[in-house]
Amino acid sequence: MSTSPTLDWQEIDHVLLDMDGTLLDLHFDNYFWRQHVPLRYAEKYELELDEAKQKLFPVFRSVEGTIDWYCVDYWTETLGLDIAELKREVDHLIAVHPTVLPFLEAVRESGRKSVLVTNAHHKALTLKMERTGLDQHLDLIICAHDFGVPKEEQAFWHALRKEVDFDPQHSLLIDDSLPVLRSARQYGIGELLAVYQPDTKEPRREITEFPAIHGFDEIMPGKQVRGASSEG
Repeated sequence: MSTSPTLDWQEIDHVLLDMDGTLLDLHFDNYFWRQHVPLRYAEKYELELDEAKQKLFPVFRSVEGTIDWYCVDYWTETLGLDIAELKREVDHLIAVHPTVLPFLEAVRESGRKSVLVTNAHHKALTLKMERTGLDQHLDLIICAHDFGVPKEEQAFWHALRKEVDFDPQHSLLIDDSLPVLRSARQYGIGELLAVYQPDTKEPRREITEFPAIHGFDEIMPGKQVRGASSEG
């Protein structure tokens, strides 16, 4: 049986947060790429759905973990489909994970900075902010496409450090991607947390490489930022 991770919040100044699978339910993205895109692809090119999946899935895997994998424009050109518009067709599936909003408010009230660090393309990011209003609860949003490299690469973290004044050792990253967490660990991010169930429609994952959470209620921050004096 897993136990909730223990964080020393007094040592954390910045909270770096992934979006898809961490703050948002990954069901939207999984459904979109595994079902909706193959369906629309099959319709356009007059294929059976299974035939479309057999054709598409190896193409998806060939660029997984690269900036192209996350790029709406890349897939629009590659597949001949308006990916941004297709996302809007199923945007009712976009959902915030439970306890995310109370967590973000607690981070803000504690005086710490919350920074969204996402590989999502700007068009996908805009759609999800429209649907959820998460941007109102975050101090800063960083999109990997502005750097030209995904979080899986060390260059992302170096670029982030130039953009955001944060101390890696006094920062927490929460992300559902193990390759991203490994990259952040290599860079020197002090606290790392994975997510057991990025997609609420899929079984809980077994994670042993990093501490992990089921929900944000397990790690609510205290009121005092490291180094701040207590009053009253």
